[in-house]
Amino acid sequence: MNHRLLFIGLLAAASVCLGACHKGGPEEEAEEEVVIPVETAAVTRGSIDAAYRGTTTLTAREQADVVAKASGIVEQVLVEEGDAVSAGQVLARLETDRLRLEAERARAEMDRLKSDFNRNHSVYQRNLISREAYEQTKFQLDAATAAYDLARLSLRESEIKAPIDGVVSSRLIKIGNTLQANEVAFTVTQLDTLEADVFVPERDIYKLAAGQPAVLRVDAWPNESFEGHIQRINPVVDPGTGTVEVTVAMRPGQSKLKPGMFGRIEIRYDRHDQATLLPKDAVLDEDGTQSVFVVADGKARRREVTLGYADADYYEVLEGLDSGDQVVVTGQSNLKDDVSISVVNLKPAATVEESSEKPGEDSSQADPAVAQSDAPRKS
Repeated sequence: MNHRLLFIGLLAAASVCLGACHKGGPEEEAEEEVVIPVETAAVTRGSIDAAYRGTTTLTAREQADVVAKASGIVEQVLVEEGDAVSAGQVLARLETDRLRLEAERARAEMDRLKSDFNRNHSVYQRNLISREAYEQTKFQLDAATAAYDLARLSLRESEIKAPIDGVVSSRLIKIGNTLQANEVAFTVTQLDTLEADVFVPERDIYKLAAGQPAVLRVDAWPNESFEGHIQRINPVVDPGTGTVEVTVAMRPGQSKLKPGMFGRIEIRYDRHDQATLLPKDAVLDEDGTQSVFVVADGKARRREVTLGYADADYYEVLEGLDSGDQVVVTGQSNLKDDVSISVVNLKPAATVEESSEKPGEDSSQADPAVAQSDAPRKS
């Protein structure tokens, strides 16, 4: 803050001096040359990435609603939200007294008919009963066996089990609740298989391919980034929005990420090494032309530049500047070509070696598709 206040004060003093000079005659103007205070930085060399940026909400690749397969009153709830469960684990039980009695009755009926069938089978082999009577006993035994199997199935279905491995993300029942068949009781979510869906304009989809790396940043952890890669690209363009759905799979083991988190994602599709890097604050945009003020012999000289990729702090310079050039990064809005300047950097300008070790993190091409936050400043 003190640094900025000092610089503003110097600019104000220069403006007063400029106004005083205009009050004098032509001879005084020739004698007193206005010197504008500025801050400068060096053009460096380093790596810069190009990336598509978008926003997304994390979702779980695997998530299942656990439903009750039978009707009944909840007798036991064995897990709570946040508990890790495995496939087949019992999460809750319904009252089973009636179902158990029905299963026992069905078994007794099956045993009776099995005894009748075995007796009739021996008699039938001696031709003492008709074939029709023998087959009727067999059909009755088959029906009783099926009824017993159904009764045992209903008894097993009184236990509500997890269909997948994961974490209980929602519990919707309490002891004593009456559940109907197919009513949702729990939700189980796999937290280690997260995805982020991004809807990319069709004009940019040619830049992306499966396997390209992606970086996600979320508000919950503002100083951290999380890694992923493109899992798949939908082959169909949505005619309503003109976008293509791109699914990014997040790397497993990033436990700070949770389903439902909102974040900003960057899909990196290209990288330029040993690029000429220009600080973003130095660039002026006037009528679609980008330019900078270069420091030479104590004067600021305006120079047009051609820009390439951009990240959070730098532009890639394709034409107009060389590594090591000093450019004005603060105060250029008050400059004219070939005006005298005074460099008042309170911190030394970055050297080539220092900046070349800092690759770009957020990037996109310097074209009309670049986000407004990456666009050069108006002069």
